[in-house]
Amino acid sequence: MKHRKPERRPGRASAAPQNRILKTLDRVLSKAGICSRTEAREWIVRGRMKVNGKTVRDPEHWVDLDRDQVVLDGRPLQAEKKIHVLLYKPKGYLTTFKDPDGRPTVYDLLQRLDQWVFPVGRLDQDTSGLLIMTNDTDFAEHVTNPDHHVPKTYLVKCSTLLTDEQLERLRGGLELKDGPTRPAHVKRVRDSASKTFFEITITEGRNRQVRRMVEALESKVLKLVRVAIGPIRIHDLNIGHWRILTHDEVRLLRKSGGRRGGGAGNLPAEAGT
Repeated sequence: MKHRKPERRPGRASAAPQNRILKTLDRVLSKAGICSRTEAREWIVRGRMKVNGKTVRDPEHWVDLDRDQVVLDGRPLQAEKKIHVLLYKPKGYLTTFKDPDGRPTVYDLLQRLDQWVFPVGRLDQDTSGLLIMTNDTDFAEHVTNPDHHVPKTYLVKCSTLLTDEQLERLRGGLELKDGPTRPAHVKRVRDSASKTFFEITITEGRNRQVRRMVEALESKVLKLVRVAIGPIRIHDLNIGHWRILTHDEVRLLRKSGGRRGGGAGNLPAEAGT
């Protein structure tokens, strides 16, 4: 008995054209880090998306980012030229496109940028420091993939004085609820009367990892600043400002990984408070 192939309904995106790298419109939007898949579908249905100059309201519409011009609210979702932005995120800003409660997001700081970028990894609301924004998915995958061991360096102010033994525990790795941490590079910066400032370089990106490591020492993080990503240092970049990474910096980040990070260079002004 022969089975009939199901008929393709006209106008539906259920089958992608052959020999092209295609994604559905809702997936393109969500993978860019702009919103969730559910939000993407809602935005598309409301008519906020255009493909090649025409409004598209079907979330399952197929697009080829190498050939099609995809625009959200009048701004191109992906340009031919790859862009890599280094942002100094302030404390209190969310690493998301839009917050339903109206809290500030990192996109509020990028209004002069004329194309869409997405965050390479995350910084929680209470953490400040370096955040890379890009439209280069291959680059983002290299930097965020824990198997690549790209180091991220943080300056930490904790609520207690830490002993040398406690810092050594951070270096050797701690047991957290989601498993042991990798060995870390740790350097004491200074002590005040009741608090320790230290620098830590890790090669993982678990949720609130540094905060949880400090809590495992029966202390708490009072301030957390990411001062370096791989070889890229904070230097004189001001809080809330951004700049474009140079070609050499992008090349160095692509090669970064598999080794421990060094010092953080010039520390930000907020680090000493």
